[in-house]
Amino acid sequence: MSHPGYTPSEIMTIEAARRLSNGTVCFVGIGLPSAAANLARLTHAPEVVLIYESGTIGAKPDVLPLSIGDGELAEYADTVVSVPEIFRYWLQGGRVDVGFLGAAQIDKFGNINSTIIGDDYAKPKVRLPGAGGAPEIASNAKETWIIIKQSPRTFVEKLDFLTSVGHYEGGDSRQRSGARGAGPTAVITDHGVLVPDPVTKELVLAALHPGVTEEQARAMTGWPLKVANQVAAIAPPTQLELVTLRDLHVRTARAHGTSSTNE
Repeated sequence: MSHPGYTPSEIMTIEAARRLSNGTVCFVGIGLPSAAANLARLTHAPEVVLIYESGTIGAKPDVLPLSIGDGELAEYADTVVSVPEIFRYWLQGGRVDVGFLGAAQIDKFGNINSTIIGDDYAKPKVRLPGAGGAPEIASNAKETWIIIKQSPRTFVEKLDFLTSVGHYEGGDSRQRSGARGAGPTAVITDHGVLVPDPVTKELVLAALHPGVTEEQARAMTGWPLKVANQVAAIAPPTQLELVTLRDLHVRTARAHGTSSTNE
């Protein structure tokens, strides 16, 4: 599935970045969401407003943060407020346009797991970093985007643990649960983009990256994947997008002495 000139991870990050625009208030998760959001800021959307849950508003990091507590986020932010203010005033107050999250598992209704792998919470096969602010972001942002690599291990019929709500059980069940906002409106993967069906809210394959087929996307999905009648073709990365993203990762690796790609 690799394409000459760029990797599946790069096109996934670039396609996610393209969706952000100037003036959008985006609550950013660490990892791939942070890479995509900062790529947008460094290319076509310099006025995007990036919020991290540690309290930084208008963050403009020169390198990608290792965690929400990374001083890089506060150093160049417009302002830094308390964690309760970020959640109560900004997020729960309806002032966040997009919640941008990663995950370890996702189901067909866009619910995500970032807590454990395995069916025994007390003795999991893998204990993941955990929820952080993701449940609040997923429940309160005006809409949510999820960026995740697509495989039968990540796209599962049933989550090992429901960390953050997407469209819950489909239909209007999210709305009835008390969660606000539209829920997941886009799931960006290394194969393409999925969007919820307007009525059932089940994720539907709506766009494919260059060189990827519907059959490949189906094979990487742990449930019978529904495909839109017309599947859009995602444009290949531009040279500017690729160079900017790679420079960001190189700077980050140099600053932290480690890889920042989260691959």
